[in-house]
Amino acid sequence: MDVQGYKWVRWRVWLCHLAAGLSLGLILIVFHWRPRLAVLARCVSCPLALADVLLITDRFGQKHVVEVLKEELEEGSLGLLEEFEDYEWRDTIQLYREEKTLLRYYLFEGIRYVWLSKRGTFCRVSVLSEDWTCKDLYGFQKGLSHLEQKFRKCIYGPNLIDVPVKSCASLLFEEVLNPFYIFQLCSITLWIIDDYYIYAACILVISVLSICISLYQIRKQSITLHKMAHYVTNVTVLRQSREEHVSSVELVPGDCLIIPQEGLVLPCDVALLAGECLVNESMLTGESVPVLKTPLPAGEETYSAESERRHTLYCGTHLIQAKGGGPGGHGAIAVVTNTGFFTAKGSLVSSIMYPQPINFRFYQDAAKFLLILGGLAFLGTIYSFVALYRSRATLKELIIRSLDVVTIVVPPALPAAITTGTIYAQNRLKNKGIFCISPPRINVSGKLSIFCFDKTGTLTEEGLDVWGVMEGGPAGFSEMVPDPKLLPHGHMLSGLACCHTVTLFKDQPLGDPLELKMIESTGWTLEEPKL
Repeated sequence: MDVQGYKWVRWRVWLCHLAAGLSLGLILIVFHWRPRLAVLARCVSCPLALADVLLITDRFGQKHVVEVLKEELEEGSLGLLEEFEDYEWRDTIQLYREEKTLLRYYLFEGIRYVWLSKRGTFCRVSVLSEDWTCKDLYGFQKGLSHLEQKFRKCIYGPNLIDVPVKSCASLLFEEVLNPFYIFQLCSITLWIIDDYYIYAACILVISVLSICISLYQIRKQSITLHKMAHYVTNVTVLRQSREEHVSSVELVPGDCLIIPQEGLVLPCDVALLAGECLVNESMLTGESVPVLKTPLPAGEETYSAESERRHTLYCGTHLIQAKGGGPGGHGAIAVVTNTGFFTAKGSLVSSIMYPQPINFRFYQDAAKFLLILGGLAFLGTIYSFVALYRSRATLKELIIRSLDVVTIVVPPALPAAITTGTIYAQNRLKNKGIFCISPPRINVSGKLSIFCFDKTGTLTEEGLDVWGVMEGGPAGFSEMVPDPKLLPHGHMLSGLACCHTVTLFKDQPLGDPLELKMIESTGWTLEEPKL
């Protein structure tokens, strides 16, 4: 990812305002289509250390403009930074001494990047904890102080996977400024001047309706994704060896989290330090079989969530049961390693929100086709202008008839027709329980001819169920019994009902989902012995 720094120049900004007024806003439309031009017009290139605006070229070659944000830290944070001079904050100390407790950072695709003066660049905030060893994580068992937690929250930000939901006005603005709709608006204006009211009115009504329905669908799907990604719960943490109940939004890397015996849906990525956890990771992997997590070895190796998967609990996964590590032997203890968009769930949501740009031949051919039409329209306009000029037509007729050729060659109803078809397809997908936050991709999916899936059930359903029972013997397996309740009383039925690790907690069974289904299929009820 290439990052270039720019600084605001006041006289350039005022000059752009003047140009926008004189051009009746036309230059602002150009800036909206080409943000890079807006930066070059209003700013001057400068080192990243002094930049107010950044021009980012992502891995796909697309240009993005982001603003550098500044946040002032409390004076007490300086003393805390000095304590960590040889520890995880070592890259940020010089920054705060130079900038007088001023944190400079920017947000790009949900990820926070902070300025590190020693490296002379903006880095993902996760680099501050990427050198932690397994032994370092065990050093957090007593928990952070309130000052440490507050300081780290300023650096890392709140523990939220916040999917922005644009307002209707913002969505309308973006949709209307689409080049196709701008061309359509100019065509309608031309037809009205030419007293061609009926066709102009029809195109206008169709366009307005298609835009409104499209905005409704996009906003609705964005709200659905926002609700899916947004998760806040209350958790128990240690603050200098004392238990405190806090919101999951307050969690930061280094927090010591107490996992209750009955489990929970994790709001962040954590490394397990004490106890064992049974985890359902189907949300991330699609696998319905629970995974057993064990404590992290306290070695000198650098901690990595990928290499320590057996000891890492991921955000969004469901902890079915925890035991052997918490207070009184109940529950488990873990330390927070990643929050927000740096978690496994955050990466998944980010890939949905910011997918790889479409670069299919279908789109390239469509663009070439429009360029050819535009070329024909340009030649037709010149020919009409010359022919009408020779026939001594009036200036008004000369302009209107010449531009008429453009509105015929490049159909102005095309965007409305595409939008109408996309909306219809989107409703059909909705009826199948599929939502889409990027409707234009539906048109591309119509060109697909081959679909490849992992296996049945991974994408279509969650959990496991009992299909049937076959009893083994010397002669092989018996006939399948579809309902275990129909089995005769004996070792098979008793084994299904009793051979498991399921326990009761507050009169609710806890354990492996497969074992829970196994007991349920027998029709037996699990009860605690009465003393």
